[in-house]
Amino acid sequence: MKTHFDRSGLREALSRLPLEKGDVVFSHSNLGFFGRPADVSDADQLCELFFDEIMTFLGGDGTLIVPTFTYSFPRKQIFDPIHDASGMGVFAEWVRCHADSLRSEDPCYSVAAIGAQADYLTKNAPINSFGRDSFFDRFYRINGKVLNLNFDAGSTFIHYVERQLKVPYRFDKTFSGMILKNGECVPSTSTIWVRYLSDDSLEFDSKPFDALARERRVFHVAGLGRGQVGVISAEDTFNCIQETLQRRPWFLTRAELLGIVNPIIANEK
Repeated sequence: MKTHFDRSGLREALSRLPLEKGDVVFSHSNLGFFGRPADVSDADQLCELFFDEIMTFLGGDGTLIVPTFTYSFPRKQIFDPIHDASGMGVFAEWVRCHADSLRSEDPCYSVAAIGAQADYLTKNAPINSFGRDSFFDRFYRINGKVLNLNFDAGSTFIHYVERQLKVPYRFDKTFSGMILKNGECVPSTSTIWVRYLSDDSLEFDSKPFDALARERRVFHVAGLGRGQVGVISAEDTFNCIQETLQRRPWFLTRAELLGIVNPIIANEK
């Protein structure tokens, strides 16, 4: 049976990226797109393969974080940080379920982390998922790196950057709900950074940012099987967006691609 990559190929691909011992990496993933791996018989073994190689590469001082978003409060659901599954793919769910994993108690944008900085990055999640001292704020302040597995240079971290730079097409929206803690439902609120619904062209589009990051050579890519692994630092992400928004205020939305220079921004009722 034909295979597309193996452990040594993964190890070699990671070695071609600007990753170092002790790095803190946040990873969006789609492992299936790499194709068929050698000597792997199921999804658990596939996840274990990637986890082992990434953690070996990062070393004992490194940290891996994955998104375990649930959007519980907007969906009017109780958030159970212990048992609620991640909606972000098989690898993120595998990491969440790992014995060493710590998960933040964010009812919309929780993350799971393993490694030296896991406690710092997940504890005491604030009400605002993209505000001061949120996971994304802490990630930026320690200059983490986005390690995407079969995704382009885009990531959820970009929404943090948009908020810091006060883009006009998104706003803070607060939802109420319950978080399950020690068997009891505790009332809470969650504020997230959402787009205005008045114009579909305001939807997020990562492709222009990906093109920019590649052009500036700050998104580093290595092929693996039928896919790719790529790395961009939080600092480079922030700087690229900050410099570009001044000239292209809609480049992180579909509006630029559609040639819309004045999308409709109307407050929600």
